[in-house]
Amino acid sequence: MGNVWAMLRVLAVDDEIPALAELARLLRQDPRIEHVSTASGGVRALQDMVAMIGAGERLDGLFLEIRMAGLDGLDLARLVAGFPRPPRLVFVTAHEECAVQAFDLEAVDYVLKPVRADRLAEAVRRLEAALPAAAAPAPGPEDVIPVELGGRTRFVPRQSVWFAEARGDYVRLHTVDGSYLIRMSLAALERRWSGAGFIRIHRSTLVSARHVKEMRFDGGRAVLQVGTETLPISRRHTRQVREQLVRQFQGRPPAAGT
Repeated sequence: MGNVWAMLRVLAVDDEIPALAELARLLRQDPRIEHVSTASGGVRALQDMVAMIGAGERLDGLFLEIRMAGLDGLDLARLVAGFPRPPRLVFVTAHEECAVQAFDLEAVDYVLKPVRADRLAEAVRRLEAALPAAAAPAPGPEDVIPVELGGRTRFVPRQSVWFAEARGDYVRLHTVDGSYLIRMSLAALERRWSGAGFIRIHRSTLVSARHVKEMRFDGGRAVLQVGTETLPISRRHTRQVREQLVRQFQGRPPAAGT
């Protein structure tokens, strides 16, 4: 089994500043990534990584260009391989002829420029899957969300939530006994519940795997049956949702009487 880090910490490396800024922007939009550092070239990246090691900081992934002045991406990758806990490598480059060398260095992916958001999301998925399962955080106590209802405060337990929908700066929580609006972004809620079996199925929808009854295709589109609701899965998320559900259900104890 692959990674179960709660969130990823990565370093993006490119000596072309506009390309570096765009790569960092796309990485920061991914809800699986906690922190993105940048380095404008191989030499600067090496210096930054040495400083990170000295400070005891974790670095899970390196997204790097190959053709760079001074120290290119392949040479940097060879140096990184000698680190005590080397980050996993994702090459992001316009040079497709270096793919064999990149994978010889055990890169988890090789993304060609111009970078598409969906292709980069797949690279993040592969990075996540390549990290060791031993990094799993210990399960925390049951989370409860306080909701204000006309002068009263209702405490909604996480386990009662079927799914959550983005509503601008708010999120609507759907439960077996009603729905509740809370002031929180969906990305923040996803980070808070990342280790509790909640899965992003659409840019505006987060579902609880424990309440999923089935996944099926309806008119060519994938949908989930969650509680009494049928929710569409975006094409971008379909494969990832299926894989996460399979892992989730494999980890469930058998039902009584089976």
